[in-house]
Amino acid sequence: MALGEIKIRSYDMQMDRVRVEDLERRCEVGPAEHVFLFTDTLGDPICRIRNSPLYIMLVAESDSELVGVIQGSIKIVTVHKPLKDQASVGYILGLRVSPLHRRKGIGSSLVLKLEEWFLGNDVDLAYMATEKDNEASVKLFTEKLEFVKFRTPAILVNPVARRTMHLSPDVEIVKLEIEQAECLYQRFMASTEFFPHDMDKILRNKLSLGTWVAYPRGESWDEFEPDGRVPTSWAMLSVWNSGDIFKLRVGKTPLSYLIYAKSLKLIDRIFPCFKLASLPDVFHPFGFYFMYGLHREGPRSGALVLSLCRFVHNMATKCHGCKIIVTEIGGCDTLRLHIPYWKLLSCSEDLWCIKALKNEEKHTLFELTNTPSTSALFVDPREV
Repeated sequence: MALGEIKIRSYDMQMDRVRVEDLERRCEVGPAEHVFLFTDTLGDPICRIRNSPLYIMLVAESDSELVGVIQGSIKIVTVHKPLKDQASVGYILGLRVSPLHRRKGIGSSLVLKLEEWFLGNDVDLAYMATEKDNEASVKLFTEKLEFVKFRTPAILVNPVARRTMHLSPDVEIVKLEIEQAECLYQRFMASTEFFPHDMDKILRNKLSLGTWVAYPRGESWDEFEPDGRVPTSWAMLSVWNSGDIFKLRVGKTPLSYLIYAKSLKLIDRIFPCFKLASLPDVFHPFGFYFMYGLHREGPRSGALVLSLCRFVHNMATKCHGCKIIVTEIGGCDTLRLHIPYWKLLSCSEDLWCIKALKNEEKHTLFELTNTPSTSALFVDPREV
């Protein structure tokens, strides 16, 4: 199909909302060859970036037809580099091109236009995330747009079962006040790669359901007393209700998933005493909880992380429409050993790519991409 001149401009809600939603429905997103995820933005196509400090959506038009969209957000994060341990970073997400107009340069034009906006707002580094097996996306960013492969975090997904999970009576779980949570994150995670400098705003956002700590029952939690002592082992995490801003739906799935799901339901019906976790109904719009800011200290902290994950699962059973719990951690992070997840639903290696937008930041980029990955990586819930 012949394509006229491409015009790229800022998103206009009144003009573009319906057309962007239609484009989203026509675009498939998924980690596997036969799994297509559809996003329902609940009438707000810009919902995934609306909670970021600074954001924009760009649309591409040709002969009055909307043929592509892209979103971007800006924030300041911890990045270990000479002189100062912070950088202004621009996150690229939501790149969509109409299936009828792909491989015509629309995607790269949208990215380059977004990079111009980043530079106009003094951004040092741009980064994006994609599925490692998405060859078209990886090739576009690394070969054509000069991005460099950066980190390979793991996306862990656990289904929400109908029944609540058993919580150990030997573990104390306490919800923190926002001010307490902020102090704890600043004390123990401020040096973590990509830790956001506006953590207080994340914790105060209405989508953040709270922060919880777990420690052995019988020990005291005096972190906020003058001497600042903490238990010998402890763990913490926060929860973000992504389902309040958009829903997901699987449009196509492998036969193995269908067979496995039906088998589990049959076994559970015949032998309910086994208390098997069932696969969720992902063929109708569903929401999810995102666990972020996971941190642990001490020899028994692994079991405490597991208790917190079960606690969040039990929270999710009371939330209508919440079918899965998701978290994303550094690819080398040993937290993975203590977080419940189903391999069938998870992605063991997501791919982050990064690019220096200023000449003076190219040394920083070299250092970042040639330094072995630290175990910890902070994933901002506003960018999920």
